[in-house]
Formats: sequence, structure tokens, C-alpha cells
Amino acid sequence: MEPRDPRHPSPRRPLRRVRDALDEVRRRVLRRRRLIAALLLGVAAAVALRSLAPPPPATAAMLVAARDLPAGQALRAGDLATVRIPPGAVPDGAAADPVGRRLAAPLRAGEPVTDVRLVGPDLGTAQPAGTTTVPVRLSDAGQVALLTAGDRISLLGTDPQAGSTRMLARDATVLAVPDRASADDGALPGRLVVLALDSDAVYHVTTAAAAEYVTYTWSRS
Repeated sequence: MEPRDPRHPSPRRPLRRVRDALDEVRRRVLRRRRLIAALLLGVAAAVALRSLAPPPPATAAMLVAARDLPAGQALRAGDLATVRIPPGAVPDGAAADPVGRRLAAPLRAGEPVTDVRLVGPDLGTAQPAGTTTVPVRLSDAGQVALLTAGDRISLLGTDPQAGSTRMLARDATVLAVPDRASADDGALPGRLVVLALDSDAVYHVTTAAAAEYVTYTWSRS
């Protein structure tokens, strides 16, 4: 047999190295078999729990006031925040896009924005049957500044010619007190308010507003 050239290793040597490496891996696995088994059991348990866990509950988006907002505020995007709540907890009339509309009543931070809090055609929908939503110009703008949405007032009309005063409407609800910029035209005295009036009183109030000095008494109870 010819002597083997040392520069050309035996073809069996690489196979032996592979076999030795596999034997070493097997020994290491056997030494750590308890740890590996524990890890595999943990993974299996996590997968099982995830598969058995109920799906996350459904939620719906709702717009709320991001901070305390006054009546008359023209809503901007920064005044609002979006919260996720159960669909059944969304109030009726929740506003989907109120940006640019004015508040008829103050909102506390976190309160939902609904149609009955906004100046517009839906403002009177929460009022009792037999009432009508009416904009009324009261004669004294300073008196109007004392009112807030939710006040209950009685309207009085004073005839400047006769000097007599009469009751025009009782227990009217102030729905909104628009700010001067959006409600005054500069030509007429006084200031507008939006009221929920007994339907039978609407004619008397609107007629008096054009010819008499209209003021009010009120109760915050």
C-alpha cells in the first residue's frame, strides 16, 4: 500500500467530525432536557390559553369633550377626544362630526357630544311634547349674559306706551345662549337666546319681542 499524502486528508475524517459534532449536540441536549421540556410545555400552555381565550370585546368610538367647554363655543378638533366604549353605551344622538358647530350648553371634560348639546335643528328634540324651540331677542343684553343653558325662566313683556307689564310665558327652558359674534347683527338691541316654550305661548312671545320690552324672571332650581 502506498503511503497517504498528508496534504490530502482521509475522506473519512470530515464524516468523523460531523459525527462528533452531532454527538456533542446530543449530549448537551440530554444535559438540558428538563429545561427544554419545561420551555416546550410553557410554549404549549401559552398557545392553548390564547386559543381558548375569548375574543376582545367589541367597542365603538365616541367623541367627548377634551376639557371643560363653555356654552357658545364653536367646536374645534382640539376640543374633542375619541374614546372607545361598548357599543351599547353610546348615547342616542352622539355626534359623529361636530367640529365647527356651537355648543348650546357647557360640557364637562369627558362628557359625550350629543345633538341636544349643539345649536341646530335637533336642539329641542329632548324637550317635552307640546313645546317649541324658538329664538327670542330679549331687550337687555346684560340680562341675557346672566343666563346659562338649562335655566328655567318666565318671560315678561312691558308696553312702553301704556307702562304696563304682562306675563308672556312661564317655565321656559333656556336651550342656548349664542355668543354675540354669531347672534347679533349690530342693528337690533338686546340679544338672542334659544328657548323651549310652551307651544301656546309662542305667538304672544314673538309678537311682544317685536313691540315690547321683553325681560324675564328665573329660577336655577
